[in-house]
Amino acid sequence: MPKPNVIFFFTDQQRWDTTGVHGNPLDLTPNFDRMAAQGTHCFNAFTCQPVCAPARAALQTGRYASNTGVWRNGQHLAVKARTTGHYFREAGYATGYIGKWHLGEHDVAGPVAPQLRSGYDTFLGANLLEFTSDAYQVTLYDNDGRPVHLPGYRVDALTDAAIRYIDAHQHEPFFLTISFLEPHHQNHRDNYPAPDGYAERYAGRWMPPDLAALGGSAHQHIAGYFGMVRRLDEALGRILDALKSLGLLENTVVAYTSDHGNHFKTRNGEYKRACQDSCIRVPMALQGPGFWGGGRIRQLVSLVDLPATLLDAAGIPVPGDFQGNSILPLVRHEPVDWPEEAYLEISESQVGRAVRTHRWKYSVTAPGLDGGMVSKSERYVEDFLYDLQADPYELRNLVDHEAYVEVKQVMRARLVRRMLAAGESEPVIEEAAVKIERGQRRVEPGEQYD
Repeated sequence: MPKPNVIFFFTDQQRWDTTGVHGNPLDLTPNFDRMAAQGTHCFNAFTCQPVCAPARAALQTGRYASNTGVWRNGQHLAVKARTTGHYFREAGYATGYIGKWHLGEHDVAGPVAPQLRSGYDTFLGANLLEFTSDAYQVTLYDNDGRPVHLPGYRVDALTDAAIRYIDAHQHEPFFLTISFLEPHHQNHRDNYPAPDGYAERYAGRWMPPDLAALGGSAHQHIAGYFGMVRRLDEALGRILDALKSLGLLENTVVAYTSDHGNHFKTRNGEYKRACQDSCIRVPMALQGPGFWGGGRIRQLVSLVDLPATLLDAAGIPVPGDFQGNSILPLVRHEPVDWPEEAYLEISESQVGRAVRTHRWKYSVTAPGLDGGMVSKSERYVEDFLYDLQADPYELRNLVDHEAYVEVKQVMRARLVRRMLAAGESEPVIEEAAVKIERGQRRVEPGEQYD
């Protein structure tokens, strides 16, 4: 059996509930939905760091952001860092990267220095694609650092380049990452430029319940955002069609996910960097050898698990310093001691840590520290507790409610255990001041409610 090809289809800032398999009624993702049905769907998939560069560093190294040296934007991977690009190349694969990198030198938006390309032989990208391109103006940089202007809408331009790469490498095993900017906002305009005619399809239609309740910038931006998601799904269909036409479909692992979600300014002053599912839960599905007919995985899967999964699927040994785990034992229904919670680190907006189980979300923050200057703390204070069974859209913070003191104790222990496993020292976590809610205490004689 020849080595399987591996394609990583990577979007930016895409919420999980843009997909039909997660209940979106607008038919935005028929190709992703089919891929999830025919392959393996990670129903509960989460980022390990809800901001671009740290999440990407984790995806390259299989390690949490606090261990990679890239715990906020503006930091680059160390030249000596070992990445999936290196491991695939050493296993005899051609390695290609197309699109947004965001792990290069912080003051360079365009070309990525060769020593910072992390093992990719063919590189056609930009360090900060949002600053070297617009929706219909696309500039990438080739292996020699020369600008390459590509025609078409940006999603299509990158997809065309990817199909050319697949065609050129069809007779050898290849590992290709296609890193789109969409559906991330266009920074200099703070909007979501969908292809012409696409935003109009979704204006005034369905909106995720958290956004409908909280507003933010969603009413202004959601139609363009959905239009971008639709075009990404069409690009996925084109990649799958290209593989089928070249006879490569059955022997190619295709993995789809995003670096984080988007809360549309409902949780802080921008779009991410918070603990709520709107910015940490992402779509994730895989198909190809090892993943066909895998069904729906209910365990909580993290982005940090994806590097180990892709190496494992290609038969490449998973390095011992990886902090994520291959999901293939879950796909094969093998007994495995899988974590019961997803763990994440939060930077820039705060110095924060959080854990999420199927039912509970618990988050802490370090008071008085600048999340753009400091990556971790020895002291945290409880910030959020959500009961996701009763409150799936995270509209009621229970962190200071007397009835949940025991729940917080359990979740605090889970968080500390995960922080220690990630390589941090044991922190002090201070409880939130508890308020006694009306109806939760005995009324003394003669006392009246306000």
